[in-house]
Amino acid sequence: MSRTQAIEHATQHFESGAFLEDLNRRVGFRTESQEADRAAMLLSYLTDEIAPEAARLGFSTRIVDNPVGSFGPFLIASRHEGDHLPTVLIYGHGDVVRGYDSQWRAPLTPWAVTVEGERWFGRGTADNKGQHTINLAALASVLAARGGRLGFNAKLLIEMGEETGSPGLDAICRAHRDELAADVLIASDGPRVAARRPTVFLGSRGAVNFKLSLNLRDGAHHSGNWGGLLRNPATVLANALASLVDARGVIAVDGLRPPPLPDAVRRALADLTVGGGPGDPEIDDNWGEPGLTAPERVFGWNSFEVLAFKAGNPENPVNAIPPSAYAHCQLRFVIGTDWTHLEGHLRTHLDAHGFSLVEIAVERGAPATRLNPDDPWVKWAVASLEQTTGKKTAVLPNLGGTLPNEVFSDTLGLPTIWVPHSYPACAQHAPNEHLLGPVVREGLQMMAGLFWDLGENSPRATADATHARGTANTAPTA
Repeated sequence: MSRTQAIEHATQHFESGAFLEDLNRRVGFRTESQEADRAAMLLSYLTDEIAPEAARLGFSTRIVDNPVGSFGPFLIASRHEGDHLPTVLIYGHGDVVRGYDSQWRAPLTPWAVTVEGERWFGRGTADNKGQHTINLAALASVLAARGGRLGFNAKLLIEMGEETGSPGLDAICRAHRDELAADVLIASDGPRVAARRPTVFLGSRGAVNFKLSLNLRDGAHHSGNWGGLLRNPATVLANALASLVDARGVIAVDGLRPPPLPDAVRRALADLTVGGGPGDPEIDDNWGEPGLTAPERVFGWNSFEVLAFKAGNPENPVNAIPPSAYAHCQLRFVIGTDWTHLEGHLRTHLDAHGFSLVEIAVERGAPATRLNPDDPWVKWAVASLEQTTGKKTAVLPNLGGTLPNEVFSDTLGLPTIWVPHSYPACAQHAPNEHLLGPVVREGLQMMAGLFWDLGENSPRATADATHARGTANTAPTA
């Protein structure tokens, strides 16, 4: 039994085609959680695919209905090997966004894996079926190398509604807190910082969307007859937006700005680069908060985005002053931002700048999370990945996007380690979504090594051994 054997088993699982066969079968489930008629398929993915796989891995499994409306169910599974062993919670989601079948280029289809060189096309390959399939296969490799044992306790939580905002996930974790108790969360979602660089991220930026609107009158009025006499709501709203975020994207509202970057975050981001890969857009160096590097701007700071702006009829404009205008906006934010009082910060700022007529409607947001990059679990995970790959691991204090990580970090109180197996140009949520074969292969190897190490030298095991030595050293002598 050895770590090398576990990694070799994972490699063989890839090279034999067995992993591709499993993934192709799972991609074939049309688990579009945004479609109302997919309820049976969402349940089938768990009952017919994931639950049997978990049972083969020695887990006891059960399906739990979603406590929120008619949204997708959850699978909770557990494998217990000893009270003295560390326990990991592994999360994934089996639902996908809409397939948009007609938009995929021929001969691709969303519902089967098509391999073209290094690219494995199919809906859910990157988000998230490919990623949790890698982690389940890595568990199997550790079991094979350790003679039917993991060397740790493991729990699975697979949801079927992440693409609709994870309704019910927090309620499930609160209701089953004891059942889901663990020492650490290890999960996979989102992209690496670059295709060839192993990455861990420790949380995610939060996000809150809001609408700014200005309704001044009923009906439009001729711009020749009334121009210069009637306040134009589009002009007013454009200036209101300009007071919130300047011409280079710098946030001008103190309450929407984050605290200074912690030293640990700055150190973690020091050697990272963003962009530059195939399909990546060219970064605007003169955009965003001055004095920050590109990684600091996207992983360590807040961004204010105008997602849509409308007044009048943009497709067929007429010579008339529109009666109203509105803009859909978003704040992406890091931990420490006073985002729960966003409406109040906006109202105070707009009133002070003469825009009291602008109305604000704030949608439900998701909080930011971030594990300290100096946490022992982070150091352990990075050391494991670097031992396996021989590459320096990129450590992101938080993902630039948003995941339901607060359920694990706040509700369950876990340190959270995310090891992504995708890459920035994977076309996640778009037509032609894909994984990269070399990243899959390396991901299987990394996770087999990581799970092997969990049974050997995890921070929990190290702490227990230290405590045992301390107890022995202070025990009274006869």
